[in-house]
Amino acid sequence: MGGNALVALDFVVIALYVVLLLTLGFWVSYRGSPGNDLFLAGRDLGWFNIGLSLFGTNVSPSMMIGACGIAYASGMAAANLEWLAWIFLALLAMVFTPYYLATRISTMPEFVERRFGASCRSFLSWYTLFGTVLMWLGGTLYTGGVLLSQIVGWPLWLGLVVLVVIATSFTVAGGLKAVVVTDSFQAILIIAFSTLLTILGLQKVGGIEGLIAATPPDYWVLLRPADDTVFPWPAIVLGYPVIGIWFWCTDQTIVQRVLGARDIVQGQQGALFAACLKIFTPLIFFVPGIICFDLHPGLADPDRAYMTLASDLLPSGLRGALIAVLCAALVSTVDSALNSVATVFTLDLYQNKWHPDATQEQIVRVGRISTVAVALLASLWALALSTLGRDLFNLMQALISFLAPPLAVVFVVGIIYRKATSRAAIWTLYIGTAVCLLIGTCQFLSWPSPHFWPHYLLLSFYIFVSLVALMVTLSLFNKGAQEPNGLPALGYVYAKSRPPRRIWWLWGAIAFAMFVLYFVFN
Repeated sequence: MGGNALVALDFVVIALYVVLLLTLGFWVSYRGSPGNDLFLAGRDLGWFNIGLSLFGTNVSPSMMIGACGIAYASGMAAANLEWLAWIFLALLAMVFTPYYLATRISTMPEFVERRFGASCRSFLSWYTLFGTVLMWLGGTLYTGGVLLSQIVGWPLWLGLVVLVVIATSFTVAGGLKAVVVTDSFQAILIIAFSTLLTILGLQKVGGIEGLIAATPPDYWVLLRPADDTVFPWPAIVLGYPVIGIWFWCTDQTIVQRVLGARDIVQGQQGALFAACLKIFTPLIFFVPGIICFDLHPGLADPDRAYMTLASDLLPSGLRGALIAVLCAALVSTVDSALNSVATVFTLDLYQNKWHPDATQEQIVRVGRISTVAVALLASLWALALSTLGRDLFNLMQALISFLAPPLAVVFVVGIIYRKATSRAAIWTLYIGTAVCLLIGTCQFLSWPSPHFWPHYLLLSFYIFVSLVALMVTLSLFNKGAQEPNGLPALGYVYAKSRPPRRIWWLWGAIAFAMFVLYFVFN
């Protein structure tokens, strides 16, 4: 789909999307007093917006196109990474959320300081800034800019400028509240369009029965044999939980939505709603890849499956909607990341370390300035990626997987093991991050040989277990030290705000639904 494939109606649809998005963002920004709400939306978010924003933040153009491409090449095995997310959303809701909201923290580094002291907070603050700018914002902007330039025919820099201006404008003006509300609008748009694309594809392939009949049987198997080269079941079962804990329970960009909840129950229900949406994600993101495999076998590049299917099925006007949806996925991820980086920089570094006596007006001003600065830095990094090749984005995705274990260990052990010490935590972060970066780089470079390293998810699991042993051992040797440990016991938190019984029943219903899905697909 090149620039000449678009007609006037397509551009009208694209313009309508941009106008609606900006109108909604600025309307939210200026209805009331956004100054105090810049980072946590006044702690007044309801479950509906929290759930949709979690979903929208998670979905990016690279995720949509990548899911379709993976399904085209190997079937539904990669859907495990979506369908297992409910477990960690449940962990976020029922274990981490009570802690986060009971302690009234604003950032993940602040939570770590409450448990392990200032050194851990400083480390995690810089880690968050580095990881989000270089690996999340930069990579997302780069892939989105490339995609937009391919569809519309713009140069990469122009696509980046347009996307950054849209995402930054209402984020600077309205903060988290504007981000969450616009994310909700964009999540609905993404779900509706992806569902329509799936339905159109099923109609062309002959319905569900026709799709199954035309597809190799192993494409529908979720848990592959242990010797599978793409997604062996031990890697999924053992390794994904490490990434899941880090991403869903400790990442600032994700957790910030829950931190802005009106109360614990609203935060828990928001995570529950997001888990319900994740049930349908493989059906609207992965199944289209299999449909494309049946309609257009033999594509040289599986990552072209999404655009190939869309070009085949969509008439004029809906092609403009395709661009709008891809932009929605990109903007939703970028504005969320921008707001989280600005929050960490302003509260954890500017206010906590450099200017503890800063006024609220100064804090808000620095938050807005840092949002713009981070957007510019991420844009420059995205342009730099274009000179190094697209494989670098795959490198960054792999590094994210390897950076997950140390953070997952510190958060999990810090909550479960009350005797874990500050010294053990900081050394686990230092050693774990160095080891993960070293091993991840060696695996990506296939050194010393391509077959030396196991699957990267298995490596994440092995590193996680080793770091748990390290942190517990160091804590035992340092057990006499005085520790900050400013966290209440989970039982005490629940005694103050016990979740309604219906929440537990709904989580049980999701667990049953997932059991049925895994039984059917295997």
